Amino acid sequence: MAKKIAEIRRPEIVWALYRAAETQRISLPSYDQVAREGSMSRQLIRHYFANMDEMAIALCDALADYYRDCLMKGIIAADDSRRLSIFLDFYFNFMSERGLPKPADDVVYDALFALAATNLQVRDNLRGQYELLQMTLAHEVQISFPELHQAGCRELGYLIVIVMYGHWKMVASLGFSTEYNRVSRAALDRLIESYTTRYVPPD
Repeated sequence: MAKKIAEIRRPEIVWALYRAAETQRISLPSYDQVAREGSMSRQLIRHYFANMDEMAIALCDALADYYRDCLMKGIIAADDSRRLSIFLDFYFNFMSERGLPKPADDVVYDALFALAATNLQVRDNLRGQYELLQMTLAHEVQISFPELHQAGCRELGYLIVIVMYGHWKMVASLGFSTEYNRVSRAALDRLIESYTTRYVPPD
């Protein structure tokens, strides 16, 4: 069955926004910049996206879908005992040799986070995505370490998310060496090990 034109045009516009945002740094680009990047008219973009906020939310969703697809490719053939490692290896860009590089999208996320400071819809969308990532990681920790209390799994999910996010701000946004990919990845293994051997559940 043929796709509707909107199912083709909307993703094209969203990825034109992504490419334009890569050159803008901290702010999202204008309609005109997106139109130039996508070789399309401003009127066409406005036909599918009435405002930039709607387009920004569509970009948040597209990025989340892209990460989900990459992770599914990485874990689909893995046994349960390897899934957590594959998640972490992917996020610290150690799966690129297997054809699954972490997207170099930190500049685009910087722009989305800057917008989230003043835009409640974008903030709620990003918060929901990071909460989902936290819960997914907590679930993977639980699979790998079924003896660990669920509260510990949830804590680890949160800590892994903030280490990953903070790490990429230092490397991608501030120019720290990518050698720290290995440092941060190894630190998470030690953090997980400390929880599995010394965690005390809350009363």
